[in-house]
Amino acid sequence: MSLERSDAPLKRYIVHALMIFLGLIAIAPLYVLLINATRSSEQINLGLSLLPSNNVMYNWNALTSRRFQIWHGFLNSAFIATCTTALSVYFSSLTAYGLHVYRFKGRTAIWSLILIVMMLPGSLTFIGFYQLMARWGLTNNYIPLIIPGIAAAASVLFIRQYMMSVMSMELIDAARIDGAGEYRIFNTIIIPIIVPALAAQCIFTFIGSWNNYITPLVLLSNEKMYTLPMLVQSLRADIYRTEFGGIYLGIAVSLIPIIIFYAFMSRFIISGLTLGGIKE
Repeated sequence: MSLERSDAPLKRYIVHALMIFLGLIAIAPLYVLLINATRSSEQINLGLSLLPSNNVMYNWNALTSRRFQIWHGFLNSAFIATCTTALSVYFSSLTAYGLHVYRFKGRTAIWSLILIVMMLPGSLTFIGFYQLMARWGLTNNYIPLIIPGIAAAASVLFIRQYMMSVMSMELIDAARIDGAGEYRIFNTIIIPIIVPALAAQCIFTFIGSWNNYITPLVLLSNEKMYTLPMLVQSLRADIYRTEFGGIYLGIAVSLIPIIIFYAFMSRFIISGLTLGGIKE
């Protein structure tokens, strides 16, 4: 018994040391990014540095000069990411609710199709998607960047699995007996129950849409509609000079909305898990 007690602090120290080590590995790329955002292109080309420099204002001027409208890109990316997140999470949860609650013919086949679609790489259908959008005249339009996000197979899978673990059919039957309609049951009863799952999917969807670069690059040619990743990447297109410091600073600035959104949504995950852990 005494040996087991003496080994417990040692195991705890090992676990803490391992967690600190993994945390440093996760933070290191972000730290290097922030350091490079303060350095000039010449300093970055000389190699890695762990100490900040004094070229932040020069890099910021490189971002905001030469028709680089960073705040315009912010608004464009925020509009696309917000609309995509709202539509994707709501309709994914609605689909997951229908597959979990209702028993109808073809339900298993639809679920299998969703799983198959989730396994297909997006690049497999990208050329056909672009040809279809071009035929419909939807290039230089935000619709192809927002509406397809409704079909999010991974979100449907995650939310349905969460529903299976926390949702009670008796609660739905009681609401039906009280005269509530199906949409009212979903919007007023089910959504508050699955808030942690919705918050997690909001984070994933928002980050994916915010960082999306390839699809806007192919579909958008109007500079006024460029997203922030496209504007940051355009700094590499200068035939005279590539402002690496400006690129790092642009990436660092683009992380700010992601961090804010994550901090805002994570509290719903924590509060939901805490509430679920309370037993009466």
